[in-house]
Amino acid sequence: MNIENTKAQMRKGVLEFCILCVLKQKDAYTSEILDTLKNARLLVVEGTVYPLLTRLKNDGLLSYRWEESTSGPPRKYYGLTDEGREFLKELNVTWTELSDAVNIITSQKA
Repeated sequence: MNIENTKAQMRKGVLEFCILCVLKQKDAYTSEILDTLKNARLLVVEGTVYPLLTRLKNDGLLSYRWEESTSGPPRKYYGLTDEGREFLKELNVTWTELSDAVNIITSQKA
């Protein structure tokens, strides 16, 4: 079994949650989102994030707006919709329950 594949699947499973958490604080453009994820050592590539942002927007969880940039082309800023905020609240509850369960299991002595 390939450990790198398993690790990548684990990261992919929490990526949507992490992106919504990043946008909970403030609207951001894709490069800011990627930098935040990378700074947290959640290894992602642009090719993974762009389709996910589009899907979250199409699902009504995100909205976007264009803003002029002083250093290049206009930037697309993403933000949570009201539906996205409610969705994130539910994910927070689920994450806490899942995290607690995993911690119980992984801290058991053999």
